[in-house]
Amino acid sequence: MKRGFYTIMAAQFFSSLADNALFIAAVELLKSSRAPAWQAAALVPMFALFYVVLAPFVGAFADAKPKGRVMFLSNAIKVVGCLMMLLGMHPLASYAIVGLGAAAYSPAKYGILTELLPPSQLVKANGWIEGLTIASIILGILLGGQLVGVAVSHRMLALDFPMIDTGIDTPPEAAIFVLIFVYCIAAWFNTRIPLTGVEMRPIPRNLLELVPDFWSCNGRLWHDKLGQISLATTTLFWGVSGNLRYIILAWSAAALGYSTTQASSLSGVVALGTAAGAILASMRMRLERATTVMPLGIAMGVLVICMNFIGNVWVAAPFLILMGALGGYLVVPMNALLQHRGHNLMGAGRSIAVQNFNEQACILGLGAFYSLSAGLGLTAFGAITAFGLVVAGVMWLIQRWHSRNCVRHKEEVEHLLALARHDNVHG
Repeated sequence: MKRGFYTIMAAQFFSSLADNALFIAAVELLKSSRAPAWQAAALVPMFALFYVVLAPFVGAFADAKPKGRVMFLSNAIKVVGCLMMLLGMHPLASYAIVGLGAAAYSPAKYGILTELLPPSQLVKANGWIEGLTIASIILGILLGGQLVGVAVSHRMLALDFPMIDTGIDTPPEAAIFVLIFVYCIAAWFNTRIPLTGVEMRPIPRNLLELVPDFWSCNGRLWHDKLGQISLATTTLFWGVSGNLRYIILAWSAAALGYSTTQASSLSGVVALGTAAGAILASMRMRLERATTVMPLGIAMGVLVICMNFIGNVWVAAPFLILMGALGGYLVVPMNALLQHRGHNLMGAGRSIAVQNFNEQACILGLGAFYSLSAGLGLTAFGAITAFGLVVAGVMWLIQRWHSRNCVRHKEEVEHLLALARHDNVHG
């Protein structure tokens, strides 16, 4: 791997670490203000909002400027969202601004991989990036849980600065203040990312011209016989995974009586399994064999439903690790295949923006469904059952879809797989 790849990994680690710790802090901030339960569940779709709204623009923006600079500006936007929370803005609105920064960050984060590395290293690079991201999720959730916990927050709030009134009076506010500095560390690493030498694509003067271009790119991926399958799989995976993060917090409270700090530890366990599965996939899977992992998605959906029958933490921990591992092994090769097809069809930044739009639209839709369900009184156990059925059922349909493509469009599918095999060997 080139040296710049490790700088990208460091920047991604600290940015993702802060993102996930901030989620826990925002949940606790809403709880401490006695907000309705549906508002905490709504944090997930609010984070996804700008991914969907700005999808036609962020990909082109990432392709028009050096991606290290785009990532730096994105982390600066996340800091603004944190400051809004500390200044008294509603946590949902402030968290949406953090999501705005994340929406701009993602096309640059993944797009730079296709600029810096050959196709033969994409699966391996995605494995390391996803593995490190999951590690940052684990540590971020744990960090957020500890920062809002009694032991750490009491010490932070006890700090007194002479003649300075910070206005920070609660554990979640203290946690958010600390996380601003973590975002600053990520921003510093962004400034060290090297230029790749890839020619920039200028943004048109009339930004509305990007909308038909974006929908054209979206249509190209959905009509590509491999792109549509990898896009459908990753869309479903991240749609469920994004909401499962909160659902596990709710399930931990309902099934085990856990506090936010205790539940955050259990949420990190799923991410631990995902990291293991992602790294294993990066070592064993090849680009042209990515579609063979789809049955794991069906198995993961069944395991989600089985959570309802677990009431012991010693059973829950290894079970959640296994569930996460299946997801990690599923998403890495499918994500790499999607990047490969997107890069060939339209360019890295635009393809990642299309991917983000579909994935975050799924998160937004499922999150809105869960928030509405919570508002109407649906229990965490009912939500888990619904999510499991969605994962297993839709993954089965996607697998049937691919099988039909292999029969009806055999020559086209074989050609695309041969192209992936060639690029994997000679890239």
